[in-house]
Amino acid sequence: MQSEPRVMVVEDDAAVRTVVGDYLGAAGLAVSLYGDGVSAREALRRELPDVLVVDRMLPGASGDEICREVRERSDLPILMLTALGGVENRIEGLEHGADDYLTKPFAMRELQLRVQALVRRRRAADPVAVLTAGRFRIDPAHRRAWADDREIALTTREYELLLHLARHADELLTRDDLLRSVWGWAAGDGSTVTVHVRRLREKIEPDPRDPVYLRTVWGEGYRFTPSGSAR
Repeated sequence: MQSEPRVMVVEDDAAVRTVVGDYLGAAGLAVSLYGDGVSAREALRRELPDVLVVDRMLPGASGDEICREVRERSDLPILMLTALGGVENRIEGLEHGADDYLTKPFAMRELQLRVQALVRRRRAADPVAVLTAGRFRIDPAHRRAWADDREIALTTREYELLLHLARHADELLTRDDLLRSVWGWAAGDGSTVTVHVRRLREKIEPDPRDPVYLRTVWGEGYRFTPSGSAR
């Protein structure tokens, strides 16, 4: 039997931190709370939780810094909280390594559902066989991927995006399709997909500026072509 999912919440507003901790704890999650970036960063160096919920603006070390440091060594799912709700702010958070982004003020129920979705994806172990798509191999049981014999270092969301694209190779997928299937959102900001596509291209394309595998179909969406031959 699996233990309770462990969630670290890093939030400098004591009232918000307490409410979030109580709400997630009542939902069956084991919650650890931190009020500044320095102590959270030290804790993360000792042990990683199942999900990290981090405010972007923190004393000592920012949420952006924490995301970057975690992402250098782990695919730990990260949900960023912030009062900065502009599109550019969301894009910046995602580019620093966040998997999801929630703008304050937010509904506690939405936070809970998003955290639980990240937990499920983190703990999922799909027993299907290794998927081969052109030069790419993806192992759903162990959540690993390779290009030829080189393992690709992917975050949780990048892995899920590549797996979904490979399962729908050569199909045209809109941003809404990807938001529903990869993020589990009925609606959302398409820039989330744009950022993750760009990050994935940096890891699988010979030249991310001129992609041959994951191509944009202007005005429609994206098409993953494992052969790299179609234009």
